[in-house]
Amino acid sequence: MSKSLFQNEGIHPLILSYIRGHFGNSEMAFKFINAAMRVLSVCILMAIAGPAATQQAYPNKPIRLILPYPTGGSNDVLARLLAPKLSENWGQAVVVENRAGGNSVIGTEAVAKSAPDGYTVLLTSNIHVTAPLLVVTPYDPVKDFAPIASIAVSEFVLVVHPSLPVKNLQEFIAYAKSKPGQLDYATPGAGSANHLAVELFNMMTGVKMQHIPYKGGGPALVDVLGGQAKVYMNVPISLIPHIRSGKLRALAISGQTRLPALAEVPTLTEGGLTGTDVNVWYGVLAPAGTPKDIVAKISTEIGRILATPAFREKLDSQGMSVFTSTPEQFAALIVRDLARYANIIKSANIKLEQ
Repeated sequence: MSKSLFQNEGIHPLILSYIRGHFGNSEMAFKFINAAMRVLSVCILMAIAGPAATQQAYPNKPIRLILPYPTGGSNDVLARLLAPKLSENWGQAVVVENRAGGNSVIGTEAVAKSAPDGYTVLLTSNIHVTAPLLVVTPYDPVKDFAPIASIAVSEFVLVVHPSLPVKNLQEFIAYAKSKPGQLDYATPGAGSANHLAVELFNMMTGVKMQHIPYKGGGPALVDVLGGQAKVYMNVPISLIPHIRSGKLRALAISGQTRLPALAEVPTLTEGGLTGTDVNVWYGVLAPAGTPKDIVAKISTEIGRILATPAFREKLDSQGMSVFTSTPEQFAALIVRDLARYANIIKSANIKLEQ
């Protein structure tokens, strides 16, 4: 056997000494080195392929779907429609976790600071772009997130407590003008799309109402139903049962056309108001840095669910519409809405209550 057998570069001298001691300068030593090198090559390939194999297996453990609102609001209702479908299709639990507080900042920050592995995602709404326009947030709504997909869009319904002596939009405007600053209106939070919608309404009609912000749509709705706040503008999904039961009186709906689920309720445009086309969208985002293939997989799965007739019918019955988008389209929407809402806030001189 040639002496060069033990002069191969890359083989540690201690390993060569071990081989000499056990096999000597023999053909057996040569075979041992070849076998060792093959094992080492396999180990290296497995180490390289490991991360890719993990990503291909996504999801292989439960996923946290965080909502920056308490239970009972429209985000919560939508999340609990979507999560079971994702769980069923993936064979992994998708757990809805309500992290309310700070006008959605607490839950949103939690996701921004989570590991970018696809196992913690955020379901939110327009407040993702409106809150940072009114308060300093510990995250950037664009740079700190990877948009996955939009889910739904909804118009707003203007409702009042039935104790108010008004039956339609015109009567309400006249009544509110006669009591400047005396009517309280509730919102899921200062800076929310609901807040902006009512302030636009005030600006266009000359009405002055007192804003009462809550920590989410659920708590706001409870106080409106109890009469603590008399006016509310929110999406139909959380209001329809109470409108039908007579606990709330619907006066008008935003958008250009009436909703099939509330066909008897006229639009604000029919009432003579134009330019009040503020609505609310809902979407899912992941922390920035989440692998693109995982983002694409979640987006594709959400798209499949939204395309099913049963899911579309469920949203239609709640006064919502399916609103699908790719990650790139959703990212463009967020950037566009930041500019749009900045203009609305400036025009209406909206400021966050302290």
